[in-house]
Amino acid sequence: MKRLLLILVLLTSLISCKEEADEKTKVVEVKKPEPVIVEFGFKLNDYDVVRDTIVSGDNFGNILEKQNIGDKKVHEITERIKDSFNLRNIRIGKPYTMLRTKDASKKLQVFIYQADIANFYVVDMRDSVHAYKKQKPITVKRRTIATEISGSLSETLSNAGVNASMAQNLADIYAYSVDFFKIQKGDKFAVTFTEKYINDTIFAGVESLEASFFEYKGKKIYAFPFKQDTASRKVDYYDEEGKVLKNMFLKAPLKFGYRISSKFSKSRFHPVQQRFKAHNGTDYAAAHGTPIVTTASGVVETTGFTAGNGNFVKVKHNSTYSTQYLHMSKILVRRGQRVTQGDVIGKVGSTGLATGPHVCYRFWKNGVQVDALKQKLPNSEPMNAKFKPRFMAEMAPLKKELDSIANLKFKK
Repeated sequence: MKRLLLILVLLTSLISCKEEADEKTKVVEVKKPEPVIVEFGFKLNDYDVVRDTIVSGDNFGNILEKQNIGDKKVHEITERIKDSFNLRNIRIGKPYTMLRTKDASKKLQVFIYQADIANFYVVDMRDSVHAYKKQKPITVKRRTIATEISGSLSETLSNAGVNASMAQNLADIYAYSVDFFKIQKGDKFAVTFTEKYINDTIFAGVESLEASFFEYKGKKIYAFPFKQDTASRKVDYYDEEGKVLKNMFLKAPLKFGYRISSKFSKSRFHPVQQRFKAHNGTDYAAAHGTPIVTTASGVVETTGFTAGNGNFVKVKHNSTYSTQYLHMSKILVRRGQRVTQGDVIGKVGSTGLATGPHVCYRFWKNGVQVDALKQKLPNSEPMNAKFKPRFMAEMAPLKKELDSIANLKFKK
């Protein structure tokens, strides 16, 4: 009997010890604090946040009226902020955010309108009503890439991890020296540039292009931006020897990315007339409505319509050169109007004798139609000699950096 009692005591003691140990090792769950969310300069955790988008019929007044503010109060707020925030600039499709109190009243405290990816307007109604414009934190990143053409210029840049919008920058810079209708797989280029990012992550556009080269037809064409007058906003692009890239004429009457469907020829089979005849121009196939630009500054000599040419515009540039643009769907200039290089003068169409949308670009030299693609055309005003030493000093390290990265990329 005594032995049985002893066993029971020992068992009770062991169970008690185990329960005590379990109590000591029990994990106490700690609730994680709510992550702090800061946007537009406000701690969003403190508010009831409502996000929406401006739709047709919306305006600042009726958005606020839906928050039970009252017509009189809305009018007071509108009057108070009208000098800081032009409410007429509110556009359909733009996002806005409202910060309201978390209590049952849901009282509107702050209205935020996002004008674009980087800029926003704040109407603060917490203490006294006031409005102001702010910009999200912008980070500028600089890099250099070197790559080969594979597909279009936009596709090549995307494959190299660069936003395709850079294609337009390069096309504008090299519009006078590279025919982007003729670039081929394997052509090389390199570019040093800076990009803007919001909060380090959201791409906000290319800020500047510092240096580049495009290897075209076996020749490297360098481009370096330079201001002869440092106080001026005007920037021109020059090669490594200080020669200006800008020519009197653009290489084509369309932006990059379209194809040449027919070249200048003394005998070409006409697809509509079904016979061989001279083709005194260069055809650029493009989508209907694509903007057509004048390749050089001048005065509109003629506009009109003929059965063969369709809608056309002819521009006289000087006593030597004239250009003509045929088969337009729409003419956007008038006779006698002065136009500047790159101005849109019409839209691509298929009027006249045409099987599809394109622009036939014709080029006159001394009154004779010639092949525009074979002309050696005059350059713009050269760099003033007194600025060349400064240009060479600024250009040299940029060229060295560009070449160094390109050599690493393209070494065999």
